[in-house]
Amino acid sequence: MTLLELAREGKITDEILAVAKEEGLEPELVREKVASGRVVIPKNKLRDGKRILGIGEGLSVKVNANIGTSPDIADISQEEQKLAYAIRAGADTVMDLSTRGDLSQIRRLILAQSPVPVGTVPIYQAAVEVARKKGNIAEMTVEDILRVIEEQARDGVDFMTIHAAITLDSIERIRKQGRLTGVVSRGGAFLLCWMVQNKKENPLYEHFDDLLDILHQYDVTISLGDALRPGSIADASDRAQFQETIIQGELVQRCRDAGVQVMVEGPGHIPLHLVEPTIKITKHLTDYAPLYLLGPLVLDIAAGYDHIASAIGSAIAALAGADYICYVTPSEHLALPSPEEVYEGVIAARIAAAAADLARGLPSAIKRNEEMSRARFRLDWETQMEHTIDKMKAERIRETHGLSVSGACTMCGEFCAMKTVEAFLNLGNK
Repeated sequence: MTLLELAREGKITDEILAVAKEEGLEPELVREKVASGRVVIPKNKLRDGKRILGIGEGLSVKVNANIGTSPDIADISQEEQKLAYAIRAGADTVMDLSTRGDLSQIRRLILAQSPVPVGTVPIYQAAVEVARKKGNIAEMTVEDILRVIEEQARDGVDFMTIHAAITLDSIERIRKQGRLTGVVSRGGAFLLCWMVQNKKENPLYEHFDDLLDILHQYDVTISLGDALRPGSIADASDRAQFQETIIQGELVQRCRDAGVQVMVEGPGHIPLHLVEPTIKITKHLTDYAPLYLLGPLVLDIAAGYDHIASAIGSAIAALAGADYICYVTPSEHLALPSPEEVYEGVIAARIAAAAADLARGLPSAIKRNEEMSRARFRLDWETQMEHTIDKMKAERIRETHGLSVSGACTMCGEFCAMKTVEAFLNLGNK
């Protein structure tokens, strides 16, 4: 039985206990959330001894880091380093998006070394392997796709992005309405090309029940991909986007009926004023399944700083109800990120998640911020380092600039406002 099915039977499993402990919640509340489908615990039943975490309603916002080779750069040692940097920066999960090299070997290496849940996009491997062997992605068969899905599930992959909600009707809608940036999802583009050339329906949509049988066997969580997410502000919140969201909602119910844990992926590029309504509409249309965001970037012109544009959108989105943030690095839209940029991207996403957790009133977030403020008032640098999001960078800045002779930072020195006020008011800062 899957974790979803066990939760429905009223059983509090070890996984539910682990999530309850991490989140500071009662186990029964977590069980109820899992049973309702509003919380997922991505954990392949073949993968033990790794971090167990929950994603969804009432839990802290989680952060994912994408790693993996590209058609131009396939350095496995660099991907190992990216994994290490992502974990060091505090990523809750990682996804292997490799498209070059021995894809199975790379995935197994990441699975073996990752202490956190690992996700994949199986259509990448299916399409790449068919293109290598037959020279054309359109030659891909349903059997090719299902074989890769089962292979990855058997390897221990915890969650998979499945672009099952893009249909022939969706493609016609894009043709009629027009789009500035078309389809920017790589998995979505693979499937669109296959559908157009074969003049057939999306095989992931047509054979969704076969796919669910495999995922159920290994208790793999499905992440319903957003193949039609807007890749530019001009395309945000268009009909194609929400048509896919409606289909995602229908597929959510089919997943739950089959006992398979499911979350939903969302956009994309969204202007600031549309972030909150987009999240609320998406949540409503997908029956409040955990929402996994690819961004959202709130403007198109921040190349080199897209991790900041994304963090702004992610914080607002998470406050509005999003549960899971996919990081964006400074290299977004420009290049395959370096390990250092992976680290920077995770930190930016974690800042957004922490801001949302605080605004949502998460007790642990409130306590952490209060402890940081007390330490600042006391000029307790060691405690400040323990509570900051990026301890490594904070310590490096302190080491580089040193302390004022007064014990304050070198910005204010002896004129430190908090030190001066304490001397006269004796607030105590308890």
